[in-house]
Amino acid sequence: MTGKRAKDAKVEELRRRGCLNAHPERVSDPGFSDSEFLDSRDLVQVKYEMVRKVALEGTPVARSAAAFGFSRPTYYGAEAALESGGLPALVPAKPGPRGAHKMRDEVVDFVAAIRAEDPTRRPGELAEAVLDRFGIRVHPRSVERALARRQEKKRNLP
Repeated sequence: MTGKRAKDAKVEELRRRGCLNAHPERVSDPGFSDSEFLDSRDLVQVKYEMVRKVALEGTPVARSAAAFGFSRPTYYGAEAALESGGLPALVPAKPGPRGAHKMRDEVVDFVAAIRAEDPTRRPGELAEAVLDRFGIRVHPRSVERALARRQEKKRNLP
């Protein structure tokens, strides 16, 4: 695969992985315009090169960030990510919550205890009990999912 097809495939893969630079046109660093290897559409590569310019070539942070189409805070975030997790840390994380942040273990234990006492209690009633006890408003479907996860964990234990 060569030419336009290869580039389209790369763009699709970068997009799928969340690594497509939303503004490749903002990258004005000469390394990207003079090289076939460096690709301004690759967000990870652009951030790595931005940090490398400062660390190895002594380019001022503000100048490097601007040349790569980013702000100084973005530079410092990329630098910290590289220091703590290496190159994989530059891959953007999935947006959104990382789990049931309201349905903590304490809340699920409470709901499971109520359900154990009275299996006929509906998720809406359980959600109301959570609101009364913890002051947390949860959707009845969140209660169902939390109880299902708890059941699944019990099934998978040896």
